[in-house]
Formats: sequence, structure tokens, C-alpha cells
Amino acid sequence: MRNVIFNTPIIILIVVLSLSIGCDNDSKKDADNGEASTTTDDNTSEQQFLSIGTATLQGAFHQVGSAIAGVVSQNIKEKNWQVTAEGTKGTQQNIRLLVEEDSTLEFGMANAAISYFAVRGEGARKTEQPIRAVVTLAPNVALFVTQKSSGIQSMQDLKDKRVVVGPAGAGFEYFLKPVFEEHGLTYDDFTDLNGSYAAAVDMLANGSADAAFMGGAPPIPAITQASASQDIFFIPFDDSALKSLIKKYPFFNAVTIPANTYKDIQPEAFSTMNVGSMHIITAENADEDMVYHFTKTLYTHRAEVVDAHPAGKAINEKNAVKDVGTPFHPGAIRFYKEIGIWNE
Repeated sequence: MRNVIFNTPIIILIVVLSLSIGCDNDSKKDADNGEASTTTDDNTSEQQFLSIGTATLQGAFHQVGSAIAGVVSQNIKEKNWQVTAEGTKGTQQNIRLLVEEDSTLEFGMANAAISYFAVRGEGARKTEQPIRAVVTLAPNVALFVTQKSSGIQSMQDLKDKRVVVGPAGAGFEYFLKPVFEEHGLTYDDFTDLNGSYAAAVDMLANGSADAAFMGGAPPIPAITQASASQDIFFIPFDDSALKSLIKKYPFFNAVTIPANTYKDIQPEAFSTMNVGSMHIITAENADEDMVYHFTKTLYTHRAEVVDAHPAGKAINEKNAVKDVGTPFHPGAIRFYKEIGIWNE
């Protein structure tokens, strides 16, 4: 048997070279699989879930909020976000959920009139609510409807009548109260009834209500439904009252509904007003970067919102930044300044 002499330094060198080659091969495999990079960006980070509070599933808030959530989720490039629309009881609950310490919402759909009073500590909450606007959306076009046989021809004729003023707890009184007052009425002058728009249609049909308020982006489905079986009449606002309301509050503005928007019952253009646009709000202390990227993605891909809901047309350079009485969030302002549509 031959004696084998081991050279220790040489063996160590061979082992080191073998390990080095193995590591290089493993690195190459990782690179080929897209796993070699140790750098991360927002797209490779853990997915973040964001929620938009809307309202009841049948309402415009939920439909528009769902469209917006889908568009932002599909197009956000800088962030690994999944945005969902959450059903709620509407503006008042959305505000409460946004400002509470352990908030379950990042954004909320709201009526601008309710936000206006909430941010000033007026109305149901006696303290100023720390909310901020992100984008102004479609107008809430007001209509008081009745049957022609009711004999109601003006707002003043609502005295001593039964009037549906919206769902209980929805906060419609924030914008309806000043409307009534400007026409010389208070809630004590008539019997106020609560109910959804669908319920209001039934109440008009069976005679349990004499008139009903309905608002939203025309055509409002409930009014179209009512006109199919009832002889509907739109109760006009007094011109002087309308002008006074617009002067007093930033969330009111004149609106003309084009002729035949409601076929068979509206052959001519009808003058009414916006009683508080829908808008997206967030908490005052919401992360600026989050609000910036949300606003940027929504505005950049606004045409896709239109594909999902006509209210998306309101996301334009003039309306998106419209002041409706609630200060805008710095993250939204940052984006609007970048594209040159922010007006100080």
C-alpha cells in the first residue's frame, strides 16, 4: 500500500473553491427565478388593504364607491394595495368610523352638506370632526316629487302634508332643514316620514305620503320607477330661496336637469339645485403619501370610473377640486398642484 500524503493548505483551497462555485450557482438560480434581488419596493412589499366606506348596497354611494375602489386597485402602480368598498349606513357613520382611534376605514363617501357641518362641530356632533376632502364628485340633485292629483304646486304647499324626508339617521336634515327654512317651513309644519327612495315610491302610490324628497345624480332610478305607474309632478323651488341658499352655503349650487331626463314626465328643462355633492373624505391625520397616491391613481384613471358609473364624469379638472366647505387633505392638494389644477 502506498502512503498518501495530504497537503492541508491545498485541501482547504479546494473546499473553499467548491463552496464558492456552489454559492454562485445558487445565486444564479435565484436570479433566474426573480428571487436574487435583496431590494424591495412597494409592489413587492406586503399587500395593504384599504377600505372606502359607502352606504347601503342599493344606493349611489355604494355603486360609485365600488367603481372607484375597483379602478384604484387595478391601476395603482406605486403601491401593493387592495381597495374595497364597504357597505355602511352612509355619511354620518363614515365620518365616525374615519375619526375614531382604531379606524376601520381609510376613505369614506359623504354628502358635502353633512361634512360641512361636521367639520365645524355643528349638528348632531358638538365638536369639530377632523375630516378632510379628497375629491369632489357628482352633485346630489334635489327633487321633491308628488302626484299631480295631490294639488301640491309649491314648497309652501307642503304645510300640513305627509312628506318623506329620507331614511332615518341618514342625515338628510342637514341640507333639508335650510331648504325648508328658506321657504318659510320647519319640520313642525308637516308630518315627516322616513324611508328609502324605493319605500317613498310605494308610499306615494298607496297614499300614505303626499310628497317625497329624492336626491342623486339624474336620472334617479326611484323616480323613473315611480313615473312608470304614477302621474308625477316635480315641486319647484322658489327662485329667491334658491339664490339665497346658494349665497349662504358653498355646498348649494343651481342645477338644470335637461329636458326628457325623466321621459314622459319632464318634457322641458327643470331648474333645481345641488344640495351637497357626494365627495370622498378621509381623516385629517391620514398618511399624506397614501392620500396622494390614491388621488393620483383615481384622477389619472377617471375615464375607467365613467365606464363603471356615469357619476365618474364629475372627476374633472374643474369639479374635482371644487370647494364645498370641507378643507382638502394635504396629500390631495399635493397631487392637484402637480398637475396644475389646484386653485389657492
